[in-house]
Amino acid sequence: MSRSPGVPRLLRRLNDRAALELLLMDGPLTRAELGERTGLSKVTAGQLLARLEERGLVEVAGERAGGRGPHAALYAVVPSSAYVAGLEVLPDSLKVAVADITGRVVVEITLNPSDGRDPVKAVHEAVQRACDTANVSLSRLRAFVIGTRGVVDPITGDVRWSYDLPDWHVGVLASLRETLGASVTIENDVNLVALAEHKYGAAVGHDDFVVVWAGVGQGLGVMLGGRLHRGISGGAGEIGWLPVPGEPLPTDVSEPQSGSFQRLVGHDALRGLADRHGVTGRTVPDLVRGGDEGYLDEVAGRLAVGAAAVTVVLDPGLIVLSGDIGRAGGARLAAKVQEAVARVCPSRPTVVTTQVAGNPVLRGALVAALEQAREQVFSDTV
Repeated sequence: MSRSPGVPRLLRRLNDRAALELLLMDGPLTRAELGERTGLSKVTAGQLLARLEERGLVEVAGERAGGRGPHAALYAVVPSSAYVAGLEVLPDSLKVAVADITGRVVVEITLNPSDGRDPVKAVHEAVQRACDTANVSLSRLRAFVIGTRGVVDPITGDVRWSYDLPDWHVGVLASLRETLGASVTIENDVNLVALAEHKYGAAVGHDDFVVVWAGVGQGLGVMLGGRLHRGISGGAGEIGWLPVPGEPLPTDVSEPQSGSFQRLVGHDALRGLADRHGVTGRTVPDLVRGGDEGYLDEVAGRLAVGAAAVTVVLDPGLIVLSGDIGRAGGARLAAKVQEAVARVCPSRPTVVTTQVAGNPVLRGALVAALEQAREQVFSDTV
């Protein structure tokens, strides 16, 4: 019986990938520790490490003292073996973060685009500026993930529409790939927040949850079975358009902030509610942060309308409040939303506030970019 010549090569590739993932999660490790955790013999583990060292993916990062014998070398993934970029595009700014293959952020900058009418030029200039600041060649970036407001077509990857970013339209993605390479991806910003919560925040260990983004706009990130749910057209999560009792339905969906739920929990609505309660503050997050019990109860009741609608359809078990209002309200607002949902819903999800440090859209963009880059780099070792 003949053996397939591809089998040993495939096994080496799988073993290399497993070893690199282990070194990222638990490293640095000795050869013996790596062999024990992968089930490989010391000889095979040694050959694997030698192969990865030769490819510039693994390096000796120190020593571990043992018994009477010589110290054992500790191996780790070479941070500079690849880099990725994450971006958040806003109407008046571009935020860029560059991270090495281990996930360590090496630079984060915010720029005002010199030409807001040309998204390709603005992104290229911002990424180049970030790379120059970090002293990383643009050619070493293996993946770019861009977070934008609006609906992204899950098939083509193009922005189908965005009220805040009218110049981000069909064709922009192709132009970005011509300029920066084929590894550019555009993703809805709240979907990226869900990735960040799953990796670093309140949803660690949860494969079924939703992120309710409450802020200038309203959005929903849905993760089911550990995978983002985008919908057929990419419109899953546009919770601002949810019809709610007492609020008019939009007569023209091209009008921004005209959805029923947007009218209920948007900044203008919460500012008007604060006026009726005599709550003062410079911004809406300030109003929520410093609001009295009565004001917060009403804010929570409004947010619970959307949270309850999501719960009866998806039963996610966990709801994470994010956005500037979710952050400002903190655990106090989350607890009130949980109580309000329980009063009107047969299911009783846990409601918590975000636990992602820093910019959650950028953190999520880097999570997605690192997944792409590691798939490329770690699968090409043989």
